[in-house]
Amino acid sequence: MKKTLSEMTNEELWQLFPIFLTEHRAEWEIWYDEELKVLEKILPARKVERISHIGSTAIKDIWAKPIIDMLVEVKNDCDLHTVRDILTDNGYICMTETTERISFNKGYTENGFAEKVYHLHLRYPGDADEVYFRDYLNENPHLAKQYEELKLHLWKRYEHDRDGYTEKKSDFVRSSTLSAIIFFSR
Repeated sequence: MKKTLSEMTNEELWQLFPIFLTEHRAEWEIWYDEELKVLEKILPARKVERISHIGSTAIKDIWAKPIIDMLVEVKNDCDLHTVRDILTDNGYICMTETTERISFNKGYTENGFAEKVYHLHLRYPGDADEVYFRDYLNENPHLAKQYEELKLHLWKRYEHDRDGYTEKKSDFVRSSTLSAIIFFSR
């Protein structure tokens, strides 16, 4: 009998869902737009401040994991748990939760990735460094290529270790985000 996703260890999940990168695909923007429409239907508009396409699939012309990252910023008076319940009732799996942030996955199955996979980050306004990072790399293609090279270098080494892969990218992401905040604050 197969284990459910919630019964699997991180190591088992990492084997089932390895890191793999592909060339940039125009369809990623379509996938984002499709899921944006779903979110706009299920989430009360009065609670949502902004929904953004973030992550490497939102950066022009770089290799990325074919997973669409989305940031949903809800208004400050909104209860994150209410939105969490709406999302889980509509196919999202809650992965991590704090009082200020909740992360979800969609498109993960006991048999591996579905055709379309999403990571959704639920937060309050102002907690959106990923938007700065995305915009800065799109404004600076040479930095985007450096990021791509780093990701390609780490890919096979950390294929079954998401935490290690993310950690090894963190200095580049942190440094670029700080530069982005300064750049866009001018």
